[in-house]
Amino acid sequence: MRKNAVLTRILQKKIRKYRKEAGFTQEELADKVGISRAYMGYIEQGRNVPSLEVLEKIARILKVKPSKLIP
Repeated sequence: MRKNAVLTRILQKKIRKYRKEAGFTQEELADKVGISRAYMGYIEQGRNVPSLEVLEKIARILKVKPSKLIP
């Protein structure tokens, strides 16, 4: 497995974990971040990697430091 694929998988799992802990659905988190629910789903599936701006928004809304999301 490529190194970037491993990093993407870790990122997706962490985002999903913190989202569920915060009690948000994908749709609720996506709405707060300002992205589509489909794009949020792609991030959690590892099909898309969010920009740093989107990653920072996700972290802020989930009340975690961005470094907690990045492997």
